[in-house]
Amino acid sequence: MIGALLPAPVVTAEAFGDPAVAPELFPEEAALVERAVPERQREFTTVRALARTALGRLGHDPAPILPGVRGAPRWPTGVVGSMTHCRGYRAAAMAHAADLVTVGIDAEPNLALPNQDVLETVLFGRERTHVRELGALRPEVSWDRLVFSAKESVYKAWFPLTGLWLDFDQATLRIDPEAGTFHARLLVPGPEVGHTRLSGFDGRWQVDGGLIVTTIAVYRKDLEQPDGPPSGAPGN
Repeated sequence: MIGALLPAPVVTAEAFGDPAVAPELFPEEAALVERAVPERQREFTTVRALARTALGRLGHDPAPILPGVRGAPRWPTGVVGSMTHCRGYRAAAMAHAADLVTVGIDAEPNLALPNQDVLETVLFGRERTHVRELGALRPEVSWDRLVFSAKESVYKAWFPLTGLWLDFDQATLRIDPEAGTFHARLLVPGPEVGHTRLSGFDGRWQVDGGLIVTTIAVYRKDLEQPDGPPSGAPGN
């Protein structure tokens, strides 16, 4: 799924479950989940194996993938990356920092958000009307969960550039149901990358096999163009 949303030079790896024989963790990683429930240990292990696979394709030797500030994974120097996991799916996406400014990915079950309180935490103003309209058009998609997933991808793309928290109400989302894209407009000052200040992020989404996957990739070449877009374009 994710490879279709993030073409080269992004390198991706995905799995639709956990292998019968769990990959080896580094001791530092194993210590992080030694008290976790078995399901958490399995998803943690699988997604790190996928990330190491992707990093290997970029020329990096296997190494521990440990959390940094706010739990964000620390990648080797010169690499940008993102990981995600949900029931029935794990994925990682990596790229050389010379090619990409940032990348964010998220996967969720194609199910409605669990209750009204969560919905009101995630969707604001026009987004709620937008989701109702999309639901009338394509009821097979859980649009509220797609908004949640897209905002998770926004945060994963945002945080490495800013080191700051981004709340659900600090970006407003618009989804194109035909093109399989979305735009997140930031409601706070965006990060500066080179001579460009990002006003938002553009992303792609796919729904298949009971899963929602959302991605954002800001390509350096797009920001270096004299008339390039002020938001993070997904590239070609």
